[in-house]
Amino acid sequence: MLLACLMLAACTLNSPLPDDPAPAPAPPPVVQVVMPPAAPPDEIGPLLSYHQALRRMSQGELVKELSGLGLQQRSPRVALQMGMALMLTRGGGDLARAQTLLDSVATSAEVEAAPFRPLAQLLSANCAEMRRWYDHADKLAVQQKESQRRIDQLNDMLEGLKAIERTLPARPAPGPQVTK
Repeated sequence: MLLACLMLAACTLNSPLPDDPAPAPAPPPVVQVVMPPAAPPDEIGPLLSYHQALRRMSQGELVKELSGLGLQQRSPRVALQMGMALMLTRGGGDLARAQTLLDSVATSAEVEAAPFRPLAQLLSANCAEMRRWYDHADKLAVQQKESQRRIDQLNDMLEGLKAIERTLPARPAPGPQVTK
């Protein structure tokens, strides 16, 4: 009997018992996800939307908007908004005023102006380009007026010559030539 027990014990050592649980799989390694720092609030998006709203306004509405902005406390954001509005008005010197405001934001050392600098630089460059185009258009208008004046002057001279020609006596018809 002892021999039978030993054989049975030997058999059980060689084969796994069905009741033994399988070894648990190793837990997956813990991966720590590093989140980038939260992005600062978008300062430029609302200003671009504001610019689109300004573009849809009439001249009267733009003037009202400018007067409302003039009542607000001065800040880089307000200066940028005033520059945007002045770019769209058609008053004399408004484009130069807009460029001055935009340049002040673009070159400001204030911390508050930092998010607005690239947009202010872009809009200021746009103002400078628009001013060059307006100056060029003014020069062309002056040249056109001068050309028209010269054309009118030449037409008057031509009409004067025609009047003189009409007052001249008629030429005699050529007669037969006499040969000697």
